[in-house]
Amino acid sequence: MTAGDATDTRKQARTSRLGFPVKVMARDDLKSNDSRRSANNPHLKVSLEYVDQILDHLDRHDIRMYRMSSDIAPYVTHPDMPQFHGMIGESVSELRALGEKSKRLDIRLSFHPSQFVVLNSPDPELVRKSIWDLSTQAEMLDLMELGPEAVLVIHVGGTYGDIPASRARWVETWKMLPEHVRRRLVLEHDDLRFSAADVLWIHEHTGVRLIFDYQHFWCLNPERADLRETLAAILATWPEGQQPKIHFSSPRTELREQVRVDPKTRKKTTKYVAPVFTGHADFCNPFEFATFMRTAEGLDFDVMLEAKSKDLALLRLRPDLLRYAPDVALRFGLEATEAEELEEEADAVLVEEKVAGGA
Repeated sequence: MTAGDATDTRKQARTSRLGFPVKVMARDDLKSNDSRRSANNPHLKVSLEYVDQILDHLDRHDIRMYRMSSDIAPYVTHPDMPQFHGMIGESVSELRALGEKSKRLDIRLSFHPSQFVVLNSPDPELVRKSIWDLSTQAEMLDLMELGPEAVLVIHVGGTYGDIPASRARWVETWKMLPEHVRRRLVLEHDDLRFSAADVLWIHEHTGVRLIFDYQHFWCLNPERADLRETLAAILATWPEGQQPKIHFSSPRTELREQVRVDPKTRKKTTKYVAPVFTGHADFCNPFEFATFMRTAEGLDFDVMLEAKSKDLALLRLRPDLLRYAPDVALRFGLEATEAEELEEEADAVLVEEKVAGGA
């Protein structure tokens, strides 16, 4: 490749986004959704006001991707509370305004419906309820007039003792989904039940777009598939012109202490508890992240950080990348001239532990 070709390739590649889900931990005054109980008549309109404020916050900090709460429309599909079922229709103008604002600010939005959405269940009533939930969230994205990159991310569901049959049942349910749900839906592999190979099989039978999850890939890969090849295959499920997104998190590594009390003697003992590596760490390991991004060089995608500390992890990762991996930082549009400003942003909400110098 000539120097000119390399320049052309860089021009064609889009700047990747970093995003986080739901809760803004840097600002405890920013709520993600109207969480009042049903007796207090919560409403989608209130949630949209909260999200509107979050968009302003994201814009100030140049964060261009955000996952909205799946509870943004409280009780909208609760079978015993029909008084809440019409709130989406009551919020059309507010949804359109929020969608217009997100597009103007260039902030990519998405939903990740709850674990109670299970499309491959043998129980037809659970499937019906799951489709209802997905339909309401797809309707909101449509009313916001967002493009195809505003998606609903779900998992395959349960194995019910038979993975091939459970995958096939998901394929059959796909055929029943309303068009606006199929248009928004993307499928993610998980850490315990369905591997990347499983969701690629489902894609072959449905055409559903897929999400690659870095931590899940390491937790569940019985096929011993190659990481880059799998990532490339999953990204290729997105049509040309659409920017795929992936999920990234580091595993928990810290030692925990558990105090146990003998029921007879009442004596307390402390046990050390090892981490479960399917659990997400509070922050993203910048060395692990940089290694992954270098492995993925030449592949285009946005990154949703699924660290436990939400936006704090994103605020910390940006200056870390400039410090330890400036080549990776550049992929996210981060320049060395921003290092001091980004450090100050992180320091405003985090106290960095000071490490004494070596002997």
